[in-house]
Amino acid sequence: MKTIVRPEYPRPQMERSQWQNLNGDWEFEIDYGNSGAARNLASDGVYSKRITVPFCPESKLSGIGYLDFMNAVWYRRNFSLDETQLKGRVLLNLGAVDYTACVYINGNCAGTHNGGYVSFSLDITRFVKKGENRIVICAKDDNRTGRQPSGKQSSKYDSYGCLYTRTTGIWQTVWVEWVPRNYITNFRVIPDPENSRALLTVYTSACCGGMEAQAAVSYKGNEICRAAARVSANAAFFLLPIEHPVLWEAGKGELYDLSLTLGEDCVKSYFGMRSVALTDNAIMINGKPVFQRLVLDQGFYPDGIYTAPGDEALKKDIELSLAAGFNGARLHQKVFEERFLYWADRLGYIVWGEHASWGLNISNDEGFQHFAPEWREIIQRDFNHPSIVGWCPLNETYKGQNDTLVRSIYELTHSLDPTRPVIDTSGYVHVISDVFDIHDYEQNVDTFKRHYSGMNGTDVFNHHEINGDFDRNIPYFVSEYGGTWWNAEEAAQANSAGWGYGDRCRTIEEVYARIEGLTKTLLENPRICAFCYTQLTDVEQEQNGIYKYDRTPKFDIARLRAIFGSPAAIEKS
Repeated sequence: MKTIVRPEYPRPQMERSQWQNLNGDWEFEIDYGNSGAARNLASDGVYSKRITVPFCPESKLSGIGYLDFMNAVWYRRNFSLDETQLKGRVLLNLGAVDYTACVYINGNCAGTHNGGYVSFSLDITRFVKKGENRIVICAKDDNRTGRQPSGKQSSKYDSYGCLYTRTTGIWQTVWVEWVPRNYITNFRVIPDPENSRALLTVYTSACCGGMEAQAAVSYKGNEICRAAARVSANAAFFLLPIEHPVLWEAGKGELYDLSLTLGEDCVKSYFGMRSVALTDNAIMINGKPVFQRLVLDQGFYPDGIYTAPGDEALKKDIELSLAAGFNGARLHQKVFEERFLYWADRLGYIVWGEHASWGLNISNDEGFQHFAPEWREIIQRDFNHPSIVGWCPLNETYKGQNDTLVRSIYELTHSLDPTRPVIDTSGYVHVISDVFDIHDYEQNVDTFKRHYSGMNGTDVFNHHEINGDFDRNIPYFVSEYGGTWWNAEEAAQANSAGWGYGDRCRTIEEVYARIEGLTKTLLENPRICAFCYTQLTDVEQEQNGIYKYDRTPKFDIARLRAIFGSPAAIEKS
């Protein structure tokens, strides 16, 4: 019997009871010459290795640990289906495969997908049979072409600076589920706490017109409401009354359970009643200004690279952040797996969703076609998570790189989700944005203070380069700062293999003083509504984390909590 790793259901916002986890031991082959198809690897060709899925082959947990570039990799295993499971439709779900995936079932190409960061599903019904079935997945990945988003994955042989070990191929759970012929494909819930209701759309497979979809909402085991609606085309629409709504808030992850039914198909989910709005100088959650004390989270793990070793590790990262005084995170240059967002929802942890835009050349319009389809899938997958309070598709684009693309991505994001604010591109030069954010890694506290002295509605933007027209009263967010370089073991050494921002501190007291001075500057400024400190953990050679790469603390966490958790000016007004 094959060992199952990461056994938890990977899609907690759309959970079915009838499923089979395909994680664990697979045959594996590195295709150095991209000749796997000619060598018949799609069916009966020879595989020389074995890998533990869902860990990427660069990781120790995969059992491979190969760190050089891999232009193509192949995976193979068998799985069984019985007559009951073949009565309806059989769906193959893949959490994430970096970058271009081609899936074969019993020697037949069942589908392809471009994009290394988002989940996708394939209907494999016509390719499977009773008894043993063979699945083969080929993943092609080259982050040196400029034609794919790759985030913080190094485009050199070694990791360097703020770029780290690559991830190739499968890095999230693979599973199959069996559903009836008519089934629920997705849903979207828009909470409207101000009007004591939630707006629900349930999407269905083809040919469901006239069928009745049902929705039931409960809170802590007590039913709140129940409704039914007929499917029109491929969707059913509901208005769910939520009297006296219990609000989802930062630090208070109150959730409603949601059950959806279409014929014999039943899906379990949840949602949170919370709203996000913008006013002068503030981002409002449920009508109240909430200062966002965020930490930059890269989502890397020493043994799993992109993939957490277990579900508890995902939860622990949030708990470590909360312990240090943060109330959320900027999920940086990576689309985090849904289980992380599940724990963020449960723990009342606010996050900004971001794509892994680094590595993609956006200087011409071809960049849009390689970015937009996956970004659409990302928003569609994660729309229902109450923990996500804003979107930021791009990171650190510069003036004139491709203003048309930046504007188009901003407008696409708003068209896909009108319920959340959008930052067009974090950090450098904005074209159009709902929130003005900057990156400021100045390490001298006095100089840092001068950057933000005398801020008001007319001069708040004066020391920034802007490539667009902005309302001078939109919220102002210092979305990267700090990055204070500290490694106690190397502090006394003249030379260090590590990396961080600015000059490395000489003593730990110097670190505390710098962090406190920088942070106090931002908290006490009434024009600043949020900060994001770099960063939660060290990652490989980058040594500016609150915690080491193995998640052990580098500092007195209670002392840091007092710094980051101090009251902000907008909370006092």
